[in-house]
Amino acid sequence: MTRDMSYDAVMARKNEIMKKAVGMDFSKYESGSVAFDYEGMMADTGYTLEDIINIQKQFAIGDTHIIELKNLTALARKCAPAGKGARIFVKDEATNPSGSFKARRAATSIYQAKKMGYKGAISATSGNYGAAVAATCAMAGLKCIVVQECYDSRGIGQPEIVEKARKCEALGAEVVQLTVGPELFYSVLIMLEETGYFNASLYSPYGIAGVETLGYEIAQQFRRDYNTDPDVVVCSNAGGGNLTGTARGLMKAGCKAQIVAASVNLKGLHMASDDQFNKKSFTTSHTGFGMPFATNPDRSDVPRSAARPMRYMDRYVTVNQGEVFYITEALASLEGLEKGPAGNTALAAAFYLAQEMDENQTIVVQETEYTGAGKHIQPQLSFARDNGIEVRLGNPEEEVPGKSIILPEHPRLIRARDVDLNKMRHSLIRNKTEGYDNLTDEDIAFLAAETKTDNAYVLQTLKELR
Repeated sequence: MTRDMSYDAVMARKNEIMKKAVGMDFSKYESGSVAFDYEGMMADTGYTLEDIINIQKQFAIGDTHIIELKNLTALARKCAPAGKGARIFVKDEATNPSGSFKARRAATSIYQAKKMGYKGAISATSGNYGAAVAATCAMAGLKCIVVQECYDSRGIGQPEIVEKARKCEALGAEVVQLTVGPELFYSVLIMLEETGYFNASLYSPYGIAGVETLGYEIAQQFRRDYNTDPDVVVCSNAGGGNLTGTARGLMKAGCKAQIVAASVNLKGLHMASDDQFNKKSFTTSHTGFGMPFATNPDRSDVPRSAARPMRYMDRYVTVNQGEVFYITEALASLEGLEKGPAGNTALAAAFYLAQEMDENQTIVVQETEYTGAGKHIQPQLSFARDNGIEVRLGNPEEEVPGKSIILPEHPRLIRARDVDLNKMRHSLIRNKTEGYDNLTDEDIAFLAAETKTDNAYVLQTLKELR
C-alpha cells in the first residue's frame, strides 16, 4: 500500500519521520505542558565537550585563530569619545575546512550519523551549513543531499545562494534547489522518508553541542594569550544556534562575558514572500530569522529546537545592510581579511559597541565566513540594483529594507540599534503559553530559564498578558 504523499498527510507524520531521521525520541523530554527537559535533551547526545573537541579534530575542524583587529580598533577610537574604544578581536572561523563555524555543527551530526549506520545525510539550508555537511560527509564516506530555497517564481536566484550551491556541489553534495515558500520543509520530509538518511538539522542537540567548542575556545585562547576573559562577545544571530552554542561553551569555560546578538535589519520584508525574496541582500544573520526564531524557537525541523538564544543573550542589536557591506570592505582594506558579508554582521555591531567601551576593554566577534564569487560586495550590490534597490552613499539611518542600501559616508555613521528584549520576552511567553490555562511551577521555572529572568518576572508578564 502506497503512502499518502499529500502535503497534509506528510505534515501529519512529521514527528514520526523526524524521530527516525535523528535517532532521538523527543517525546521523552515532554512534560505534557509548556515545559520540557532542555538540559536532559542536550545531555542525551552522549558526548562531553572533550568528546566533541576530539571528534572535530578528526575532521580538521576547530582551534581557529583569534586575530586582533588593530587598524579597525584605531578607526573606532577616532570615532569614539576620549578614553573609549575597546580592542576589537575576531575568531577566524573561515579557516575551517568548509569555510564557516557551521563545520562545528556538521562534524558532531555526521559523526553521529556514521556511528548509527546511516548511509547519508540531508540538510535544509541556503548554504554555509550545507557546505559544512557536504564536506564532513565526504570525509566520513556518506552521501549528502542539500536542499536550498534558491529562486523566486521567475527562476532568479540570489548570487550568494547560487555561490553556496556551487560550493556544496564541489564538495560532493547533490543540491536540490526550490523556489521560496512552504515547500522546503515538505520536500525535506519526503526525502528523509524515502532515503532513510540522517536529518543533519541545524537545530538538533548534536548541531548545537558542536558549536559549544567555539565559545570554549574563545575563553581558553583569550586566557592563554591575554591573561583575561573578553568583556563582550558579539554573535551574528539568525536561527539562534550560533549564539546558543557559543554562549554555552563560554559558560562551560566559566567565562562571564556579556553576550550580544547582532542581526541585519530587514524590517518589513517577509522571508517567505516570492516578491520580496530577492529584495534583500542577506540570506542569513538577519531579523527575518533572528526575531521569530528567538521568540518561538520550536518552529524548526526538529520537534524541539536546541537553539534557544533568549536563554543566553544579554543584549540584542541590529545593523543595516549598508553598514555591513561597508565594514566588510574596511576589514579587507584595513586588515587584509577578505570575508563574506553575512559573517561580518557582528563586526559591524562590534565596531560601534567598542566606541561605548573603555580602551582597556575587549570585544570579540566570534566568527567569520569564507567568501566567493557570489558573496562579494559588488555582485550583491549589482543584484540589488537590478531588483530596483537604490544603492548610494549617505546616512544609513535613512535606509529602508527592500527599497535602499545606504553605505555610510563616514564610519562615524555606523550604528548598532538596541532591540527591546522585554518586548521579545513577552512575545516568547505569549507564544509558549497560548492554549495553556493551568501552568505548573515547572512551567514557570522553564519560562524563566527561556527568557533569562526569574519566576517573578514570568508571573508579572502573564498577569499583564491576561
